[in-house]
Amino acid sequence: MKLVIVDYGSGNLRSVENAMRAATAFANLPHDIRISSDPVEVSKADYLVLPGVGAFADCRAGLDAIDGMIDAINDLAWKQHRPFLGICVGMQLMAETGEEGGQITSGLGWITGQITALDPWQGSLRLKVPHMGWNQLIPKASHPAAALFSGLPQDSRAYFLHGYHLTGGSKDQLLATADYGEHIVAAVARDNMIGLQFHPEKSQHVGQVILSNWLRLMP
Repeated sequence: MKLVIVDYGSGNLRSVENAMRAATAFANLPHDIRISSDPVEVSKADYLVLPGVGAFADCRAGLDAIDGMIDAINDLAWKQHRPFLGICVGMQLMAETGEEGGQITSGLGWITGQITALDPWQGSLRLKVPHMGWNQLIPKASHPAAALFSGLPQDSRAYFLHGYHLTGGSKDQLLATADYGEHIVAAVARDNMIGLQFHPEKSQHVGQVILSNWLRLMP
């Protein structure tokens, strides 16, 4: 099985690659793992991972700059229903739009909602932005994809680093939240597509279990 991590100039690719190699070993599900900026190779993937670090508009521009990449990703995940995982801005790009720097940028439109600026308050104290560090995951146990968090204790924490988050989306796509002065969407899922606002590749054992579960959840 070929697992491709999309290289479009906006991801911590080696960290994601190392985490996926550890997860495939942990799950005992060997994969041919590759990093690629070639839409043809992306179109032949059995599993697709879209990482993302930085600004929404910059990440979208990075994808648009590679001729045929958006079409390849859309065809594989949306039309062929191959397993897709979006990480951080990779998850945010699954949304309808992103609002950053005073402009509206189109996302892939696979899930409903917009990416808007965090404005977290705890009483009269405004919390720091970006939201950075470890935070408890609160899975939605009734979601069909809740097995993504199987084997983790209730107080499991993941590593977050973001200043924008998903708002206004459908409750049906909500897979997990976190609390940071307000409810933050930590994970979404729609059919074969899963997005994680946190960084599983930086979340140590918790991230390894989640990535391993993703491989098992999406055969």
